[in-house]
Amino acid sequence: MKNIDLINKLNTEKNLAAGEWHQLLSTFTDEDRQAAADLARSIAQSKFGKNIYIRGIVEFSNYCKNDCYYCGIRLSNKNVVRYRLNLDEILECCEDGYKYGFRTIVLQGGEDPYFNDDRMVEIVATIRERYHDCAITLSLGERSEESYRRLFDAGADRYLLRHETADCHHYGRLHPDNMSWQNRMDCLRQLKAIGYQTGCGLMVGSPFQTVECLVKDLQFIHDFRPHMIGMGPFIPHKDTPFAHYDTGSVELNLFLISLCRIMQPDLLLPATTALGAARGDGRQQGVLAGANVIMPNLSPINARKKYMLYDNKPANDCGAAENLRDLQQMMAEIGYQVEIGRGDYKDSCSDE
Repeated sequence: MKNIDLINKLNTEKNLAAGEWHQLLSTFTDEDRQAAADLARSIAQSKFGKNIYIRGIVEFSNYCKNDCYYCGIRLSNKNVVRYRLNLDEILECCEDGYKYGFRTIVLQGGEDPYFNDDRMVEIVATIRERYHDCAITLSLGERSEESYRRLFDAGADRYLLRHETADCHHYGRLHPDNMSWQNRMDCLRQLKAIGYQTGCGLMVGSPFQTVECLVKDLQFIHDFRPHMIGMGPFIPHKDTPFAHYDTGSVELNLFLISLCRIMQPDLLLPATTALGAARGDGRQQGVLAGANVIMPNLSPINARKKYMLYDNKPANDCGAAENLRDLQQMMAEIGYQVEIGRGDYKDSCSDE
């Protein structure tokens, strides 16, 4: 079967057999990628129009207890200047974003033991009380099921936890032995069962990633039915064991965005910061490939340059107003507009 036929089959059946996924991912051409992008963009526009949702990220801590081999804020990196934002500083970021129309706040940080359940519940509950019309998204890594429940009860709506890879062996090559692929998968299932709008995701082109790994990723995404998927190209960091590996393919990343949109039309799909870092027009191309979310940074300017997960991560000196204007211009250049609102996941054909 030709690749274009497989893309059309995916559009009809919303899944492919493992061998079909393998063929598509290992033999696609620029023509195939463009055909998938055209179809995915049409699907996204039928669901969301030409509206792009914005989420304001607050990177509140770059402390992390983990030592993931790819990450610039890993525990063993002694060159990181560590910081933590206190509650008042976090609220200042939220207020700054709220003034300019941000209605989703994303609290993102390393797995920092200082921010235990009591501290995080206080932060989430305070944001919920002050900004009742906002969605609160958390991206805090692996926690206990009880922790996830407490944070949900305090007012959190969404949780982003990249599965990173659906291949257990591959996961083991990206992380030290004290981290568990099974625990990561268990966390994702717990989050969804509790009621979070749950996001997973992967690094495209991470070290040791094979086509077989990506096939497993797409099969997992089909079965798990996440509400969001974050996919960015792997970008090395100079102070990690993977410093000398190549950046992941932007073209493959864009193709995967399109395939995920075709497979699950209602998805919230970010055009990630990493995509923009790997290619100047990466986020615009992500939207044209089927993405419908962009996540600008609301963190204090002096903190942004310390939250370096990978080299050359954008850390501009713009406040929320400037960031929003830049995004509006960026989207206008390709015929889209920034949508002011929460931008919740809405499943038009839910079987849950």
